[in-house]
Amino acid sequence: MRVEVKRLALVLVDISGYTRFVKMHTMSLLHAESIITDLLGAVIDNAEFPLTLSKLEGDAAFLYCELEEGPRGRAAAEDILRQVDAFFAAFDAKASELVAADACRCDACSNIPMLKLKSVLHVGPAVIKKVRQFEEVAGEDVIVVHRLLKNTVPSNEYVLMTQAFYDLSGGFPGRTAEARVEACEGLEPVAVKVYYKDGAARPLPPRPAPMPPIPGTTYGNTSIRWSAYAVARVFGRSRSNFSHLPDARLTPADLWEYFVTGLGGNLVTIARYWLGLRN
Repeated sequence: MRVEVKRLALVLVDISGYTRFVKMHTMSLLHAESIITDLLGAVIDNAEFPLTLSKLEGDAAFLYCELEEGPRGRAAAEDILRQVDAFFAAFDAKASELVAADACRCDACSNIPMLKLKSVLHVGPAVIKKVRQFEEVAGEDVIVVHRLLKNTVPSNEYVLMTQAFYDLSGGFPGRTAEARVEACEGLEPVAVKVYYKDGAARPLPPRPAPMPPIPGTTYGNTSIRWSAYAVARVFGRSRSNFSHLPDARLTPADLWEYFVTGLGGNLVTIARYWLGLRN
């Protein structure tokens, strides 16, 4: 194991607004996990070098970037702000796509418009532990960026940056930040700047009428992919990583409920999965 202390920019993106909407039944649980996976995937697909994904944390992603001193460090911080802007745009686009693509009326799918993205940015020294091809980022500043998710900001859609990151990057050009001081459990209070999302939210497309999956359409592809995930979860081929969602132990009976009462799949998916033909 190799350990290095580096000056890092730390970025945490988190999806909020789901827990209170998802009820404890199979359809909503499985679709909630699939929806969050799709949304988070759309976000991290927009992360570019030198911003590096450290790990996924359920409905959040933790990223970091090594910073040089001087002008290059500031340029990297400015580039991170550009990427964070792209995260929000990608999240909105994927949410709109999911709403338009599926006709499912379960609690999870019905509440996709309630989901929002927030991001916390910080800069400071951190330890990078390298074990073979894996890296882990640790240290007090990593704790700070995670604990700042629990804050008093009166919104669930914003970019919060510590004063340290703001001083380095200069903040978003042409936008006004709100200055706040946030408690950080077990640590000193932290001065932060908060940017709220500009403008009115883009209207989501109307929901389509209920229909069976149509081969070759986005609706059908999404439905079949989510159904394959349901099979994998029930038979232990995939594990839930969403600690904020109900920790249900799924059984074959739950799978029956999913396909019989749900609008999202068909039994062909089961056969394809077990035959190893699933795409």
